[in-house]
Amino acid sequence: MSEIRRRRFLAGAALAGGSIGAPAVVRAQARTVFNWKMTSAYVKGSPFYMDGPGSATDLARRIREMSDGRLNIQVFGAGELVPAFEGFDAVRAGTVEMNHANSYFWTGKTFAAQYFTAVPFGMNFQGMNGWLYDGGGQQLWNEVYEPFGMIAMPCGNTGVQMTGWFKKEINSVADLKGLKMRIPGLAGRVYANLGVDVKVLPGGEIFPALERGVIDAAEFVGPFQDRRLGLQKAARYYYTTGWHESATVSELLINKAAWQKLPKDLQSIVENAAAACNVISEGWCQRNNSEAMEDLIRNQKVIARPLPDSVVKALRDETDKVLAEAVAKDPLTKKVHESYFAFKAKFDRWSEISEEQYHVKVRG
Repeated sequence: MSEIRRRRFLAGAALAGGSIGAPAVVRAQARTVFNWKMTSAYVKGSPFYMDGPGSATDLARRIREMSDGRLNIQVFGAGELVPAFEGFDAVRAGTVEMNHANSYFWTGKTFAAQYFTAVPFGMNFQGMNGWLYDGGGQQLWNEVYEPFGMIAMPCGNTGVQMTGWFKKEINSVADLKGLKMRIPGLAGRVYANLGVDVKVLPGGEIFPALERGVIDAAEFVGPFQDRRLGLQKAARYYYTTGWHESATVSELLINKAAWQKLPKDLQSIVENAAAACNVISEGWCQRNNSEAMEDLIRNQKVIARPLPDSVVKALRDETDKVLAEAVAKDPLTKKVHESYFAFKAKFDRWSEISEEQYHVKVRG
């Protein structure tokens, strides 16, 4: 081989080696592993929230598998790392990167957070998703949390919830006065204005409090979750309308600084896994609640009935007052409120033509 040909061969080999080696460097960079912690407002083993399709545990599994192990999330139930209702502060401080709960637990931090879980007399699952994903709701959610250095997104939904369990019949607004009731969020403020002694308790504390008479009534989620807690053994009357939580969103709360350190593809994986859990969890609720409700009525002799119209009207009127007061106090709450209810007005008109007509004409 001539000197010239030898030099060309060596140069070509060097270039080939470089082209082969470069992807290896890229692959090494892509294999950077992130190990995160996620707390929850719910105890380990709680169906829907911590166990089963669409739960916090399922969300972490999906993210790990979709990322091929590049983003691993260790899930902690309520009380394991922080108390049930301290996830907001833990994420804000960077103690953990994520928290799985409901945004209405944080109304003491910012009232506008309420709108991203559920608003009394608000939208159902379809309407809520429409507002969050395509109506500006998601952007507003992040705007609300911007001062706290956090972002959030939906990662679950219970669908419409039950009004709750009562030890005595509710025939009028007068029956609410002096009642001790477990009820969180904006609905609690509404009940309080009608004379209810409102209590906020974690899920695991509801049954013993109801059984011992510490409370007279309790709202949790729906037939499956409520039956699992044994609430039917402590109270006889099970009321419905879903006035307070017509579609209750689970919140994935994320430390913004940690989020910004993730590569774009991992951010997309988190967003898509959360969206999948949002839909999957609601489907799980529909199946399990329908079966549990039938069991409660047929086999456990629960008395299920709607709230009287006069009570629903009083609750609606009081809700309007509470929201008006909040809107008047805070420009950001006003901005979120106007966006939410403007979208709801359009959605309601469409629903009257589509969903409601289906129920009237087809289902009878």
